[in-house]
Amino acid sequence: MDIEYRGANCVQITTKGGTVVTDPNLKELGLKDVPPAKVDVFLLTQDMEVNTGEAFVIDSAGEYEVKGFGIRGMATRAHMGDESNKNTTIYRVVNGDTKIAITGHMFAEISDEQLETLGIIDVLVIPVGGFGYTMDAIGAAKIVRKIDPKVVIPTHYADDATKYPVDQASLDDFIKELGVPVVEEDKLKIKAGSLPESLTVVKLKRQ
Repeated sequence: MDIEYRGANCVQITTKGGTVVTDPNLKELGLKDVPPAKVDVFLLTQDMEVNTGEAFVIDSAGEYEVKGFGIRGMATRAHMGDESNKNTTIYRVVNGDTKIAITGHMFAEISDEQLETLGIIDVLVIPVGGFGYTMDAIGAAKIVRKIDPKVVIPTHYADDATKYPVDQASLDDFIKELGVPVVEEDKLKIKAGSLPESLTVVKLKRQ
């Protein structure tokens, strides 16, 4: 399995059986869209206008099996949303022995019930840019510690090429707040026994 960072809140998960892409609203942020023809499944953590072509689209809570991926979506409160309105979706994505959590722009709290549903997580993908757009470094670090993955892939931080409508904080803020080892990779390549034993930030180069 390979995980690549496309920018903003978009990652691409590729296996021999298929390709999953999250939150592909890149064009509106000045980045290059992921070609829908090369994607089997799009995961949308919130309502957005995107070109998904003929790919299978998951945009709400539920359980799904597609292209070798077991996907579970859970409705939760959005970062700036009302407590009673659960209009953001957290995803648990399982392929083989690898378990991935994708939070999207959720409120920086997670319930015991949600933690139990997520279960053991190997890789957590989480936005960290703050400033009212998404979780800030403190909120994201709190979620990371509760989920307790082996690897955290931060997304949605300051990037000169990405035209966010609201300025985003530097990734350094999150790294400093979390205080764990950091490695930089072009992509995260996962195979048996390849993940670190203790929590590590993997900074992926935007592709």
